[in-house]
Amino acid sequence: MIPLKLTLKNFLSYQDVTLDFQGLHTVCICGANGAGKSSLLEAIAWTVWGQGRTSSDEDVIHASADYVRTDFVFICYQEVYRIIRSRQRNRTNSLDFQIKSSEGFTPLSRKGVKATQESIISTLKLDYETFINSAYLRQGRADEFMLRRPTERKKVLADLLKLDHYENLSIKAKELARQYKGKSEQIKLNIEANKKRLIKEKSIRIQQKMIQENIEVLNILQNKNEKVFQFIKQEDSDRKSWLDKLLWNQERLKNLQQEIFKFRQEKEELSRKIYSYGNLINQGIKVSRKYKKLLFFRNQEENLANQFNIFQEFHKKKQDLEKQLLDEDNKLQLKIHQQKIGLEQLEKEEKELKNFLNNAEDLKSALKTFDFYNQELKRLDKLRCKVSPLFKEKQELTNQTLKIQIDFEARLGQLYISEVNYLKELGTILQKRKILCSLNDDIHDLEDEKGHHKQIKDKIQEKKIVQGKLFIDKQNNIKEIDKLQQKIHELNIYHSNCPLCEQKLDRNRRHDVIKKIARQYKNIQKQIYKVQEKVDILEENINLFIFKENFLAEKLQYLNKIQQRFCQIETQLNRSGEIKDKLNSVIKEKIRVEKTIKSESFDLTLQNRLKNIEKKLAELNYTEENHILVRNKVDEWRWADIKNSKVNDLIYRQDQISQQKSDLVQQINQLGKQEEKLNNISRLKKRINLVEKRIKTLNYDKSAHEQISNSIRSSQQCVITYEKLQNAKKSYPLLQKYLKFTEDKLRNNYEEQNNIVKIINRLSDKLSITINYDKEIVKLTTTLKIQRQNLDKLFGKQGRSEQAISEFKILQNEKRELQASYNNTCRQYRIHLELTKAFSKNGIQLLMIENVLPQLEAETNKILTRLTGNELHIQFITQKLGKGITIRKKSTKLIDTLDILIADTEGTRVYETYSGGEAFRINFSVRLALAKLLAQRAGASLQMLIIDEGFGTQDTEGCERLIGAINSIASDFSCILIVTHMPQFQEAFQHRIEISKTHQGSQINIIN
Repeated sequence: MIPLKLTLKNFLSYQDVTLDFQGLHTVCICGANGAGKSSLLEAIAWTVWGQGRTSSDEDVIHASADYVRTDFVFICYQEVYRIIRSRQRNRTNSLDFQIKSSEGFTPLSRKGVKATQESIISTLKLDYETFINSAYLRQGRADEFMLRRPTERKKVLADLLKLDHYENLSIKAKELARQYKGKSEQIKLNIEANKKRLIKEKSIRIQQKMIQENIEVLNILQNKNEKVFQFIKQEDSDRKSWLDKLLWNQERLKNLQQEIFKFRQEKEELSRKIYSYGNLINQGIKVSRKYKKLLFFRNQEENLANQFNIFQEFHKKKQDLEKQLLDEDNKLQLKIHQQKIGLEQLEKEEKELKNFLNNAEDLKSALKTFDFYNQELKRLDKLRCKVSPLFKEKQELTNQTLKIQIDFEARLGQLYISEVNYLKELGTILQKRKILCSLNDDIHDLEDEKGHHKQIKDKIQEKKIVQGKLFIDKQNNIKEIDKLQQKIHELNIYHSNCPLCEQKLDRNRRHDVIKKIARQYKNIQKQIYKVQEKVDILEENINLFIFKENFLAEKLQYLNKIQQRFCQIETQLNRSGEIKDKLNSVIKEKIRVEKTIKSESFDLTLQNRLKNIEKKLAELNYTEENHILVRNKVDEWRWADIKNSKVNDLIYRQDQISQQKSDLVQQINQLGKQEEKLNNISRLKKRINLVEKRIKTLNYDKSAHEQISNSIRSSQQCVITYEKLQNAKKSYPLLQKYLKFTEDKLRNNYEEQNNIVKIINRLSDKLSITINYDKEIVKLTTTLKIQRQNLDKLFGKQGRSEQAISEFKILQNEKRELQASYNNTCRQYRIHLELTKAFSKNGIQLLMIENVLPQLEAETNKILTRLTGNELHIQFITQKLGKGITIRKKSTKLIDTLDILIADTEGTRVYETYSGGEAFRINFSVRLALAKLLAQRAGASLQMLIIDEGFGTQDTEGCERLIGAINSIASDFSCILIVTHMPQFQEAFQHRIEISKTHQGSQINIIN
């Protein structure tokens, strides 16, 4: 990777800078501490891999900005690439990956930041860990490898070489070996079970031969018994036919006898009815006369009922009119009574007025006193009109002053509370930033889980579809099994036809057909077992996926809560600058309010206005006490004024009473006349007289009405008798016809009864000479049934034995398959056991470290020779004698280690005894050699080298040698970036990038 151009916007201390690397080979990056030297190099790592020394991506955003954007153009494998990475606060990253073509930069980005990042790493063949351990010699990490203990150095080297992959392979191989061992043990158990089942094969074959012999014997006996049974069955059938006829005729005779008895009863009943109807017809004239008389009474009763209804209507109307007349009379009586009461009250009031007017001469002196105090009160009221606005204004000014003072004190308390709250909020900002970073990571993880959740749901759906298809296959196979079982059952029945071609089968042919169907049965059953096994495996997979889906669903339930919490904290952090400004303004306002309260200088204008008002009030000489005293005197003598005005009113009232008395007397006389007119010649009285006249002309006789009603009730029985007479006239001819029909029917039944008796006698004679075979038939039926059952059992045993023999053949095949599977599983167990040892720390990992160390040692000594003038030499020791081992002992025990021996002109010394400058050169050589080695192992060519290490431990000669070493290896790299603040390094290289920190952020200046 060769850098061409780097553009930064709001990255750490940089706001807007562009660095062009074209033409730069060995470059010294210098500047004051904190100017942003290392930040420039961190920008390259963050742009390409999205990682750096900060814990969160938002930490790389400039403090005064809301977003960061970096643009890096570089050459890799003869192609020009461009990576643009940006991020806004409280948002996710965006990443673009492009390649240069003839038409400009063409996108290589994939869907999502993660996929694009994987594409970048695949293209560069370099991940972040390899980069910081190879091309980027980071500040403070040069001695990381050297300062570790020998045992820890091996682990560091293994981590750098990414040998943990082999450790994972070792664990996987161990797990597979354990699984294969368990599987082999299970297969061994299955083989033993298979052998036990095969032991029974010989006894089953002997049993099959015995079953066949028993079947032949039973077939002969059954044929003989069936012939006898057919003969007896025919004889018994004839006998039962005669017996059925006899029983039928006996039943018919019984029914005829019942009919004869029934018809005889009907004949007697008809004769009785005909006699009764004849008597009733003879009395017809007398019954008709009584019925006509009843109809006459009913007509009279109907007329009287109409008169009664009219009488009731007139009587009710008369009562209503009399009630109205009484109501009108009561109203007039009430009005007369009220007028008389009013007249009595007026006479009483007139008497009281005369007594009061006789005592009115004592009011004159009291009126003079009242007038004096009343004039004084009017003067004070006018003066108060002038004073009241002044008093009101004084009170308002006093209240305003007090309110302002209270407002200032309340404002001061509120400012104290605001200051404390703002300080608390500022104190929690750091904690909230940590929480925000944690929540952001959780959101990213849950977003990834969301996609995984959808994939699992899709897999569950696919598995269920496959499961449904397998279930249908299983059901079809079960149906086929049922059909085959039915066929076998039909074939086991003696003399049954072939279920396929419907032809008769001999014994050998039947046996062949049964064997063929049994083979089909076994094949289908085997398919069912396989399908069921697949269904069980699918069921386990579906349950596992459902468990994963439920687990992910529970996790995703918290996504919205975390996002809401993230937005809340983000909003709070965005207000941090605003909170600082508010805190400063609150402190300033608090100091101003405290000064105002202390000096009581709330409002000088209000205080001056208050003094002027108090001066005016003193000049007017008005007191509220004097005003109240005069008002009390006026109230004390007001009775005289009231009585004086009341005398005039009483005189006027006396005249009114005289007039009202005259009016009331006149009204009472008029009401008396109206009452007399109402009771004699009013319209209501005339209507009442008219109704009474109509009641008299109606001439309704109540006693006659009751007498006729009683006559109707006593004659109701003749209605029933009349209806019976009419019914008898209609039914009499019909009954005579039905009597003749009944007599004919009786005569026919007697003749049929005689014929049936003759038939019964003839059948009884036949049955008396026949034999009853019922017991023999029952006995033969039972015998044949038992023989058939025995044959069915034998055929079933024969089928099961044949099935068992077929299963033994299958078991033999399974035995061979199990043995082969057992041998293969044992072989896999041994292979994975060996792989576990091979991939362990003492296997391939140790071998790779031992292969790498000579390369590392040679490359380190090559660089160290340039740095020290061939004065120092380094050696890596991977094994040493164990503790307590002496030369005299015949057997020596070596232990693994990673010691570093350093030789100089005086001999070999330990690393810790060397000075700071020498130790730095050793560290630098090892670090640079490791960088080259890691780049080679990653498949990437190390074209750029970044050195961000402190050279302060080097003296002048050491610095010159270090510069010389860097220049000597410069031809191995396309670009070398060296970060330092030492003057001799700044002048030693052809190009220099000076970084300075200004108000506009860190700035870059390239000096050639």
